[in-house]
Amino acid sequence: MISSKIGHALDPVILGTYRFFFKNRSVNPNILTICGIPFGFAASAFIAFDYMLTGGILLAISGFFDLMDGAVARHMNRVTRFGGFLDSVLDRYVDLLIMLGIFIHFLRHGESFYSIIVFIASIGAAIIPYAKARAEAASLDCNTGILERPERLVILFIGLCFNVLEYAVLILAVLTHVTVIQRIVFVKKNS
Repeated sequence: MISSKIGHALDPVILGTYRFFFKNRSVNPNILTICGIPFGFAASAFIAFDYMLTGGILLAISGFFDLMDGAVARHMNRVTRFGGFLDSVLDRYVDLLIMLGIFIHFLRHGESFYSIIVFIASIGAAIIPYAKARAEAASLDCNTGILERPERLVILFIGLCFNVLEYAVLILAVLTHVTVIQRIVFVKKNS
């Protein structure tokens, strides 16, 4: 998993970018979380209407805000339960909106096979954080699995920007469900 290996190693770069854009102003991390949403919405619309590179860039900007909110919250010692909750909920909106844009793209081009694959990948992308939340409700810290959100975004970014979207959604359709199975096995072993 990329995200578990990198962890918060990018925080200094992210905080440097934050300071560059916001100078010495203190911005609530929840505002940064919310700022990423319009970029996710726009990415979905651009993807739906075949502007893949623009959609990929907007997706990357949305993802960067998602990284920035956590780094800023940790740096400012403003990590809260509500902030984590808000971030998680809004991430699901962006994830599913991006998949909707891709679904519409394939549908518009009469590619029903890939539309179905996108739907299957969307189910997996939605169940991964649900499985984690249910594990945490059972007092288990469940960060296991090969495909966390950063990995999914990287795969989509590559698919959008390098004209290999069909391969990207096939990979997501398989590996999202593999990740869910890994989490089920983890909870079973640790219950």
